[in-house]
Amino acid sequence: MDVIDRLREYKTFQAIPEEEIAWLVTHGTVRQYAEGVILTKGMRVDAMFIILDGHVGVFADRATGRRKISDWRPGDVSGLLPYSRLVISQVESLALEPTTVLEIHRNDLPDMIVRCQQLTAMLVHGMVDRSRDYTSFGLHDEKMVSLGKLSAGLAHELNNPVSAIARNAALLESRLDDVERAVGTLDASVLTAAQRASIAAARAACSAACPVLSPIEQADREDAIANWLAAHGVGVALVGPLADTALTLDALEPLGASLRGPQLEAVLRWAAAGHALRELAVDIRDAALRIAGLVDAVKGFTQMDQAGAAEAVDVAEGLANTVAMFGAKAHAKSAVIAVDVPADIPRVHAFAGELNQIWANLLDNALDAVTDSGRIDIIARREPRRVVVQVIDNGGGIPPEVRPHIFDPFFTTKPVGQGTGLGLDIVGRLVGHNAAEIDVDSRPGRTAFTVSLPIAEASAAR
Repeated sequence: MDVIDRLREYKTFQAIPEEEIAWLVTHGTVRQYAEGVILTKGMRVDAMFIILDGHVGVFADRATGRRKISDWRPGDVSGLLPYSRLVISQVESLALEPTTVLEIHRNDLPDMIVRCQQLTAMLVHGMVDRSRDYTSFGLHDEKMVSLGKLSAGLAHELNNPVSAIARNAALLESRLDDVERAVGTLDASVLTAAQRASIAAARAACSAACPVLSPIEQADREDAIANWLAAHGVGVALVGPLADTALTLDALEPLGASLRGPQLEAVLRWAAAGHALRELAVDIRDAALRIAGLVDAVKGFTQMDQAGAAEAVDVAEGLANTVAMFGAKAHAKSAVIAVDVPADIPRVHAFAGELNQIWANLLDNALDAVTDSGRIDIIARREPRRVVVQVIDNGGGIPPEVRPHIFDPFFTTKPVGQGTGLGLDIVGRLVGHNAAEIDVDSRPGRTAFTVSLPIAEASAAR
């Protein structure tokens, strides 16, 4: 079967005029490929490929390793298409079985555009569809990678308050035992009015805020309390708990004057345990608030309850939520993230979820760029009709030879398995989708990504 008949078998070419198919065959070169690489990443693409038979897999490096992203089968057209700006392959195309390809060289494409108008229109539509599919695939893939990173960070962030709650809950139980034993002792006692007054005064003193002491001052306080307890026949086991309260020696004297033995020890144990219970309750409340804050940050970052439409978006809130998501990664590198966003920064017209994806990718890259104890500045300011956000890191900078390619799909300087090469490509696409602009300025010690966004109409009026 000749090449023309073979092309006619494929649905892709059934509506193409005979003379245009004949042009393809006349100007094309049939090549046979055994199982192996047709194009590898980094190679120049100089031809349009029409698969006549066989099977070609297209692979790209992902954060999880090498992954197939598409297949070419008989009738499929790929490689350099009309009006495409493709020059260097960013993926690897591998013949998965013996494959026959009709190749049209780059130099013949201008003539094909003139002479094969229906074929060209079909190929352009196919290129648009493929670009749309690729964009959707890339967004999903990058979001899944980002979700994995954020999940690990969030698990770390949640572990601290959860551990605090579990630890303090266990301590609560032991402190309640102290209270019950002390109350049991006092309940069996007959207390005078003076004794009750001294107990009430001691409990009030324990409720006061504790002064902030230096280590030396705290040690001196413990020694003084230990001496007082020894002088009044009370065991030293209460030194630490009492030293953590606001009880002073002046407040202890009335107790020592009116109470003796088991009664005095019970009151002191009760006062110390009551103070500890309040402190533990505060710690549990703070830990719960930290968890609630993280949940709110996740909800705000993902915009899970927002409609998928452009709206007036709070830049400050989005940046704050994004920084919260990367707290664990910053902590692991001892990196400082400084956020400078004016309180009156206007809202911008954007897709909230996409905007957060931009901030996430830029911040993630900045954290990868800085060394341990590095610094990242996130700065926002208002300009006429625009809001400008900068993500600045003090890392090593982007080499000049690399800079033209940083927004190319699948381009990454990270080792295989540590980068998808999609982060900045996604940023570039999302910036365009939000009618925004992005610029990069880099030198050793300072790299700044600058995103300029349109102000929402309601905010612009103010």
